[in-house]
Amino acid sequence: MLTVLLPNYKTPELTKLCLRSLRKYTDCSRIKVVAIDNASNDESLVYLRGLSWITLIERSASEIQGMAPPLMHSSALDLALEQVDTPYVISMHTDTIVHNPAWLDYLMEHINRSEKIAGVGSWKLETVPFWKSVGKALEDGFKALAGKKHTEFRFLRSHCALYRTELLKKHTRGFGDGECAGSSIHKHLLAAGYELEFLPVGELSRYMAHLNHATMILNPELAGRRTSSRKSFEKLGGKMKAESYQRILADDSLDA
Repeated sequence: MLTVLLPNYKTPELTKLCLRSLRKYTDCSRIKVVAIDNASNDESLVYLRGLSWITLIERSASEIQGMAPPLMHSSALDLALEQVDTPYVISMHTDTIVHNPAWLDYLMEHINRSEKIAGVGSWKLETVPFWKSVGKALEDGFKALAGKKHTEFRFLRSHCALYRTELLKKHTRGFGDGECAGSSIHKHLLAAGYELEFLPVGELSRYMAHLNHATMILNPELAGRRTSSRKSFEKLGGKMKAESYQRILADDSLDA
């Protein structure tokens, strides 16, 4: 059994889509869901309060006052992690949408291939156009020639990261350790001699989608210019109009 940790901040439609898709494509006898609301005070909080099949942690505005968005997110995960009593725990975002009933079996199969595997997930869960990947390769090549190449540390990101709870609590300081959620965890588990597996984006995408930066796009006061642009907003809106998503959003029975 595992516990799903799901921070929420002012994304009513996304929150509903995320949880309804989870409900639709999961045997809920196998999971617990803990949602952590970061003082949204909007329709998403009203929605969460109405779900009897989740545990809801509500944070007040004073609890998150002055927190940068990454810290608000990671500290919410840690607040929920304190309550986890299942052997496995998975962090998710409200813009992570499950679309295949085999998603849980897929993740569990990979983490259980060896007791040395402490976690599985992905660095990014998005497909990159061929032209963009070629451009990035050329850019990295020029930087290397100029002696400016920077090696990026890759870790299991919190949009979908499954861990062994015991190892997470024993060897790490949690998600809110002064770095992007998941980064410090990755380093500590590696240092303790455990493995963390990056799942191929092409494979993981068969089971779930990540609507990248959706919370930032829908809450421009949190975002930088890049994610809060009108183009980003329109692109997200187009994805949300997918027929499969609209069917899930229209199915109120998934809340019961």
